[in-house]
Amino acid sequence: MIKEFKDFIAKGNVMDMAVGIIIGAAFTAIVKSLVADLINPIVGIFMGGVDFTNKFIVMGGDGTAFASLEAAREAGVGVFAYGSFIMAIINFLIIAFVVFMLVKSLNKAKDAAAKEEEAVEAAAAPAGPNEIDLLTEIRDSLAKK
Repeated sequence: MIKEFKDFIAKGNVMDMAVGIIIGAAFTAIVKSLVADLINPIVGIFMGGVDFTNKFIVMGGDGTAFASLEAAREAGVGVFAYGSFIMAIINFLIIAFVVFMLVKSLNKAKDAAAKEEEAVEAAAAPAGPNEIDLLTEIRDSLAKK
C-alpha cells in the first residue's frame, strides 16, 4: 500500500496539481492586494470617496454606531457586511478574467504549435502521384487488356 501511495504521489498529475495550488494561493494574495490597494481607491473616487470594505449594517444590537466593520465584529454584534461581499465579487471577476486570458493565450500557443507540427508532417509526407502519372498508369493498364 505504501508503494502504491508513493507511485500515486510521484505521478505528474499530482505534482502539477500541487504546484497549481501553491501558485494559486500566491496569485490570490496578489489579486487581493490589487483590489484593495488599486481598484478600491479608483472605485471610491467614482463613488464619491466610498470605501466598500467598511460598508455594513448592524443587525439587531442596541443601536450603537460603530466606526468600522472590524469594530462591530469585535463588539460581537451581528453585521450584514455587504461591502465585503461586493469586494469578494470584484475579486472573483478579476481572478476569472485573468484565468480566462491565461487559458486563452495557452490555447492559442497550443494551436500554433499544433499547426506548426501539422505543417512539418505535411512537408515530410511523400508526395503522391500527380494527375499525369495517374492517367498514364490508367492508359497503360487499359492497353494491356
